[in-house]
Amino acid sequence: MKHITKSLRMIIIATLGLVSILFSQDIKLVPIKLELPKPMFIGTPQNLNVKNLQKPLGKPRPAFLVPTGTENVALGKTVYSSDDFPVIGEIEMITDGDKNAAEGSFVELGPFLQDVTVDLGAHYKMYAIVFWHFHKQARVYFDVVVQAADDKDMTENVTTLFNNDIDNSSGFGIGKDMHYVETSEGKLIDAKGVTGRYVKFYSRGNTNNDLNHYIEVAVYGLPLK
Repeated sequence: MKHITKSLRMIIIATLGLVSILFSQDIKLVPIKLELPKPMFIGTPQNLNVKNLQKPLGKPRPAFLVPTGTENVALGKTVYSSDDFPVIGEIEMITDGDKNAAEGSFVELGPFLQDVTVDLGAHYKMYAIVFWHFHKQARVYFDVVVQAADDKDMTENVTTLFNNDIDNSSGFGIGKDMHYVETSEGKLIDAKGVTGRYVKFYSRGNTNNDLNHYIEVAVYGLPLK
């Protein structure tokens, strides 16, 4: 009996090892294909009095690895907004591929809490989400929350991927993520393979004013099989 148990254990271990090898050979990781816009400023201003502010790396962001074939599945996709009439720009500019901070490249939404929702058109497995609010000058945006879900109303299979609302002023709970200064690199979030069709972005003004801005949103993923 002991001999059979030992043999069975060896077979299980060998099988798991083979599966692990096949899995590692099947999934190859490569750096994310991300073309960054021209930087508009260098360094971090010293007069930003913001709590829980992330310190700058002082060097380019390390490459983010994703499975081979991962693409920006948000490019050209439909975008919805809580502000139907932006102060500046058009909502569809948020997924047009233009990440520059020049005039005519950003959308300005009204004050206080606003949101934009990207409809990916199908369900995807998401590995990274990158977004740019406004990087023409150093700013910090408040109550930045990013969620993924199966439906536009964000009620089915909802996952909160980022939340830096330190006082729950926007009603999504107290966030554990840090405030950060906008740069040309954008904010990259590890989506950890979450699945969904819709990605929603919230913000509540910034260090310069109460308005909200978006230049571009990119979602890197693979279609669900």
